[in-house]
Amino acid sequence: MQRLEAVTRKAGDIALAYFHPDQRTSAEIRYKNGGSPVTDADLAVDRFLFEEMAALFPQAGWLSEETPDNANRLSRAALIVVDPIDGTTAFVRGDARWAVSIALVEDGRPVAGVIHAPALDQTFTALAGRGAFLNGVAISVSSRSALPGARIVSPRGFASFFEQSSLGFEIAPRAPSLALRLADVATGSNDLAIAAPDARDWDIAAADVILTEAGGALSELEGGSLTYNRKSSRRDMLVAAPKGLLEQSVALARAAMKGRP
Repeated sequence: MQRLEAVTRKAGDIALAYFHPDQRTSAEIRYKNGGSPVTDADLAVDRFLFEEMAALFPQAGWLSEETPDNANRLSRAALIVVDPIDGTTAFVRGDARWAVSIALVEDGRPVAGVIHAPALDQTFTALAGRGAFLNGVAISVSSRSALPGARIVSPRGFASFFEQSSLGFEIAPRAPSLALRLADVATGSNDLAIAAPDARDWDIAAADVILTEAGGALSELEGGSLTYNRKSSRRDMLVAAPKGLLEQSVALARAAMKGRP
């Protein structure tokens, strides 16, 4: 775990060289099909992590937002899942809420994860069965046992549904990085987070093990633990919550999708 964290921190340093708080990045920016940005910083971090992870886990497959997918990974028992910069749009405009996200998946489930947000001086880590930590201090999800009054991160376009609910939700600010939104549930800063459909495995794999080790869970609308290293990396609507609130939270997300209070 220490070696994985050290590599992730070095990757963060690479990205920081291009990051300027409250100013536009110095990295060259391109746009993918669909309009999302990718910068020289994303690509530099991706190259660095590919080389470092190949040395640390030579038998593992590779899945990254910035590398063309290779179906050979499907035959591997282990998989490295990487988002070189989760929250690239924030990174580009000088918003500190972005992170390097790395997970090790074994037999379909993440067993180690690091989310490193260097501009925030935050590093979340987790190892299966060993707990979750923020900057070396143990973290845990909210102790809330019922939805009324919960502090919730709404998916884009759904805020009015939760604001109009009779349950009296507190709507929390929505961080640009999905990994950080999920990590904030792991710390108990927010009670639950719901993410709109179309997240990808690289957005969530590290956060999944961190959330799980903090006493929470991450689920799609059908419930149950997520499985990784599938042919498709795309996800349906996601719900992150303390385990005791998960069933209620998933039902809430289903209602939001149907547009019913």
